[in-house]
Amino acid sequence: MGRINWSRVILGGLLAGLVLNVVDYIYYGVVMKQDMAAAMQALGKQPIPDSIIWVFVVWDFVMGIGLVWLYAAIRPRFGAGVKTAVIAGLALWFFIGLMSAIGEAPMGLFPQRLMVISTVAALIAWPIAGAAGAKFYSEM
Repeated sequence: MGRINWSRVILGGLLAGLVLNVVDYIYYGVVMKQDMAAAMQALGKQPIPDSIIWVFVVWDFVMGIGLVWLYAAIRPRFGAGVKTAVIAGLALWFFIGLMSAIGEAPMGLFPQRLMVISTVAALIAWPIAGAAGAKFYSEM
């Protein structure tokens, strides 16, 4: 087993984060923008101001780095390649995306339709981001 190549984790993670940011922009900023605004209004809140979007951008880059780190960590057991990167993406989706959605659903904060669509969008985005980030990872 080799050591984790941290510079490659960060490089691949930034690419994975870029993928997550693009998906989030398209999904939350364009496709579901009105639905998100309506959900926030139903909570008695204003739509998310553009001045704090940077928090979500940074969040996606940090999550991308974590995704590629997970890929690097499981790579010795599952082998290098897209399949392992997809497994890493699905694992993070399961533990972060799906479990969060299941935990938040009973609170009724967001409409069920919005929660389901967001969870499915993440199911698609995380494995793709993992595969993209893994392209830049090597242990040498």
